[in-house]
Parts: sequence; structure tokens; C-alpha cells
Amino acid sequence: MTTEDLDGVLEVEKESFSIPWSREAFYNEIENNQFAVYIVAEMEGQIAGYCGVWLVLDEAHITNVAVLPAYRGMKIGQSLMEKTMDLAREHGAASMTLEVRMSNEPAQGLYRKLGFKNGGIRKRYYTDNQEDALIMWVNFNEQ
Repeated sequence: MTTEDLDGVLEVEKESFSIPWSREAFYNEIENNQFAVYIVAEMEGQIAGYCGVWLVLDEAHITNVAVLPAYRGMKIGQSLMEKTMDLAREHGAASMTLEVRMSNEPAQGLYRKLGFKNGGIRKRYYTDNQEDALIMWVNFNEQ
């Protein structure tokens, strides 16, 4: 992801989340956060999705992953996750974690398919509706 991608990324963000990240938040992630890596997926000349990860020592933390509704069901999210997992391994990560809404069963199914396991619950994690988050982990050495 580059700053030139921000308009497309913000469209994905707006279509995917009730409280979308701001342009400034993404700009700071890609320009100022030394631990952050963000990738985009393009389809038909537009940003179809993106994924972000923080790489800190031997651990990777997915910050967000989203796909435009028009492109869901086309395995773009899976491809973004697989590429991000590969990047994390290349940078020496031994494990990866993420939070997902308890109600987001399709995403949980994808993460399980990729080897993630339940690791706990963050109570009232999401500020828009106080929904709990399921914490999921994958240990790359067990794959």
C-alpha cells in the first residue's frame, strides 16, 4: 500500500466498517509506523481489498483486513491473508494474532481454514456496539 492507494482503501474501509479508519490513520501507518506493513488487492483497476499487519519481534498482529462487498466470495480476503502470513514468516514471525467480531462467522471460518485457533475473548472490544472480539492465534511452527 502506498499513499496513492488511500482513496481506494478508504472506499473499502467505508463499505466494510461501521467506524472506518481515517485517511490520517492509514497515512501514519504506512509512512510512520516502522512495524506496519499493508498490502492491497486490485481488481478491474480499483482497490478491491487490503490487509495490514504489525511485525514486532517474532510476533505478527493483523490490524485489519477488508474486501469491497462487490468482490467478496472471490477468495480475495484469503489471498490477502495468505500473502500477509507469508510476509510475516519472511520477517521472522513465529506466530500471528488477530481479533474478529464474535458475530463474524465467515471471517472466523476463513481464519480457521488458515490454521488460526481460538485464543480468548476481549470483552466489549468494538466501540460501535460493545461486541466482544474473539482473539485468534496461529503458530507458524505448527503448520
